[in-house]
Amino acid sequence: MDNTSTTDTSAATPTAQGLLAGKVAFITGAGRGIGAAAARLFAKEGARVMLAARTESQLKAVTEEVREAGGTADYVVCDLADAPSVRAAVDRTVDLFGRLDVAFNNAATGIPPGPMDQVTEADFDHIYGVNLRGPWLAMVAEVTAIRATAGTGAIVNNSSIGSLRGNPQLPAYGAMKRALNSLTESAAVTYGPEGIRVNAIAPGTTMTEMIRSWEANSPGVIDRLNAQTPLRRAAEPDEIAQAAAWLLSDRSSYVTGTVLRVDGGMRA
Repeated sequence: MDNTSTTDTSAATPTAQGLLAGKVAFITGAGRGIGAAAARLFAKEGARVMLAARTESQLKAVTEEVREAGGTADYVVCDLADAPSVRAAVDRTVDLFGRLDVAFNNAATGIPPGPMDQVTEADFDHIYGVNLRGPWLAMVAEVTAIRATAGTGAIVNNSSIGSLRGNPQLPAYGAMKRALNSLTESAAVTYGPEGIRVNAIAPGTTMTEMIRSWEANSPGVIDRLNAQTPLRRAAEPDEIAQAAAWLLSDRSSYVTGTVLRVDGGMRA
């Protein structure tokens, strides 16, 4: 499922002194929310970015926005639950930009909130396929591409503060994200000797479509979560993207195997 835009982006140049200047970045779930914020930010910080997600209209809109701001971007339609699609998306990045330096595995899906005995097998399998198997497939493809091109690089996986404690309202979601933390740590140990760093971020309450959907199903949940947060507010997607950008940059060159909480102090 490789459906890319065809506009030539070779003439654009990265920001001279940006945090990610000179790097090629691959971002999943880049059509909206944290992924779209990351695409805008990474490009502003000098990276050439490949946006990947399932919805072409969203990808196209964000790509055009990045280009209009002077950045270099392209997109590829990708279904994280489909292994050939994931590999094709990473390969397309290398084909277009000549290399892969960094990757932000941000894409995720949610299911209706509720206790564990109310989670259907179909929902459990779906969230496993996208939120755990998908990042695993992506990491394997990304490591292969980094090895073959840039040689060294960095990967950040988007986890959740809900992975760090019991999660009675989102038990399957929390379980997949906790498993993703383990994959992150294992990858950091495995690929660190090659100069490939692997970290995760664990966002707290963030104003994305997923949290708005939870609010629609459980009115008042955002206020309750904010009351548990020392900063007494939710994050904007750009605030989460900023943490990912730092972990992908050379300024975090001695950081690997970390699950960085970006939660307004919720787990302090």
